[in-house]
Amino acid sequence: MVIFNILVNGLCIALTSRRRLSERVLRAVSSNVRLNILRLLLDRGPLSYTEIMSALKMSPTKDAGRFAYHLKVLLNMDLVEPDPETKKYVLTELGKSVVDFVLRLEESTSKKRMLVRTSRLAIEYFDRNKIVDSLVREANVPLDLAQKIARETEERLLKLDTKYLTAPLIREFVNAILIERGLEEYRHKLTRLGLPVYDVTQLIKSMSASSSNVEAIITAAGKRVIEEYVLLNILPRDVADSHLAGSINLDNLAYWILKLSSFMHDVRIFFENGLTFKEQSSNYTIVRPPKNFREALNLILNVLSISSTEVSDEQGIDFFNIFLAPFIKGLLREEVKEDLKNFLLSVNLTVPTGVSLGISLEVPSFLLDTKSIGPEGEVLGVYGDFVEESRILALSLIEALSEVCEIKPIFNPSLIIKVNPAALSSGETSDLLYEAHKLAVMGLPYFANIFSDEIERSSYLAAGHIFIDDWKRDWELDIIRVGCAGSVTINLPRAFHEVKGDRKTFFENLYDLLEKALRALEIKYMMIKQRTNEGLLPLLLYGGRRDPYCRLENLLFLISFVGLGEVTQMLVKSQIHEGNEPLTFIEDVLSYTIKALREYSSVKEMRCSLSHTPNMEASRRMAALDIERYGFSEIHVSGSKDKPYYSDLNSALNNANVPLEKRLSIYDRIHKYPSGSSLFKIPIGEDSPDELLSITKKIIGRYKIPLYAFDTILTYCSNCRKTFNGPRQKCPLCGSPRSPSKFIREGARYTATA
Repeated sequence: MVIFNILVNGLCIALTSRRRLSERVLRAVSSNVRLNILRLLLDRGPLSYTEIMSALKMSPTKDAGRFAYHLKVLLNMDLVEPDPETKKYVLTELGKSVVDFVLRLEESTSKKRMLVRTSRLAIEYFDRNKIVDSLVREANVPLDLAQKIARETEERLLKLDTKYLTAPLIREFVNAILIERGLEEYRHKLTRLGLPVYDVTQLIKSMSASSSNVEAIITAAGKRVIEEYVLLNILPRDVADSHLAGSINLDNLAYWILKLSSFMHDVRIFFENGLTFKEQSSNYTIVRPPKNFREALNLILNVLSISSTEVSDEQGIDFFNIFLAPFIKGLLREEVKEDLKNFLLSVNLTVPTGVSLGISLEVPSFLLDTKSIGPEGEVLGVYGDFVEESRILALSLIEALSEVCEIKPIFNPSLIIKVNPAALSSGETSDLLYEAHKLAVMGLPYFANIFSDEIERSSYLAAGHIFIDDWKRDWELDIIRVGCAGSVTINLPRAFHEVKGDRKTFFENLYDLLEKALRALEIKYMMIKQRTNEGLLPLLLYGGRRDPYCRLENLLFLISFVGLGEVTQMLVKSQIHEGNEPLTFIEDVLSYTIKALREYSSVKEMRCSLSHTPNMEASRRMAALDIERYGFSEIHVSGSKDKPYYSDLNSALNNANVPLEKRLSIYDRIHKYPSGSSLFKIPIGEDSPDELLSITKKIIGRYKIPLYAFDTILTYCSNCRKTFNGPRQKCPLCGSPRSPSKFIREGARYTATA
């Protein structure tokens, strides 16, 4: 019992002694001077008596006694100690623990959380550890030193009292601290070249791995610089923030202030006048009006090549077979086809943008009495005089593309074949339709459904863009020499989650996003006008300011949605194809949007329209950002966990495996709401040309589906030089697992995929 009492008394004495020691330590760091001494030694390492005084800005004469007292307190409490070799003061292990505790206490009690606009175009909360990771990864800074620099950077940034920070600004602070510490070698590794050095290195590696060329690497790096420039210097802060946060996506942001998204040419201008730029555009030579069919094709190729520097995505030549018909009069079909084959291959090899060639099975009524331009710019009657030549040219073009694609399909240029009910019953176009559907087995041509006399005056691009004479009510003003200025994609699931599913507030949130998207498009409109005034877009301004080649005032501006299917399922608890309620909700969204677009169009005199062909890159980006924000379990997405995306109408119906007849009826119902871009993709397997032709006969004239294409996965074996329908792990002929390349149409065009 006596021993027990001794042990208890000893334990009590030890606990009491420890408490007293803790109290003395806390008293020792209760002074700002002493705490600052500890911070200095943690950040800068060993310092002499004079160096500490100088860093604290204390006078050696006036403050010597006060400083000596504070230093003695720290020495007595074993928080600092002198280094026997350097005679400088260093932190003890207890001192390090105390400073670390103070720093963590300050962080946990701080109410200020800084927002950062990162280099990956997202907004997130400031995290000091990311600076540490960057210093270690990019500049090989030792971990302990990186942590000190990150801590000092955070302290300085907190004093800014700014609404949010940017990645470049944080990098500038880090570089400044490195310079102050004399760490020039590390600062050099973090030098920003528009992009961080590390990002440029990774860009080169990734694009080299995907077999891209040198120009593609330069273009990608330049795009990143322009994107940051637009977000920081051109767009209003709320619009830029919405893009960064993933509420909206400014499609093709790198070209927002530089190029149109698409353009529809009128080749008659060049057939009549040739190609002559003013003296200030002396980079281009003078090309006279073409003398024959081959020269006409070469001139078109030149125009496409020049305009690819002014258009980012897609160029189109509608009425291709009609406008060229006067040039083939008297030529042999084989000669015409050979010239067309060379033209198709040249476009595929030399024009970096997508190219759409529109074929009309019959000369539209509004072109029958329009003067036709022939060799050397001469007027040769009217296009109604060349009906037979236009059909020969259409059939020759389809056959030429079929022969070019015998070994491996080419996906640029694309053919868009206009079909009306009269063409289906005409014996003169039956061969042409059958040949077109032989190509459709590989999903190559697109079909424009001319389901009414009003829709006859329209032009189409493979990107889905549709130009109808509904703006100025004149086909020559509305459907040619016009284009799409740009598009913005709206994240509907984000609009839904931000209001926690309340339907009324959802529409209010949707209106806010629409307003931001339209303001962004208006800024793009102004920037494109400025570029033309500066002479940076010579082809668009071709012909002079009184009647420029591109009718800027008639440009199309598009708004598209991602996640319409996901929001519908979350709100009405049913998928798109499951009854009337989900379709009614979709119609409410579409009618609400169209009303807002019409109001904006009227006020701003901008041709704003709805799009049913959202950007797939935007879809993936928005889904990924929403998963980061809400968690994978809280949101509905399509695709897999590692490759999520938000659906559009096509993918939503594909995922549900909806029968064709029902898909057609759903599309028909939705397309009662006019749109400026649409593409209905019909999944096929091993269907024959006759089976595909029967589907076309079901669609044409019966459904208001403006543009459709047959969709299949293509596999090409470079060993056998054969193309097969459907995904293949290995070639069905040679059995090689390495040779096959797979092509899929995720958006409007086929792309290679791993």
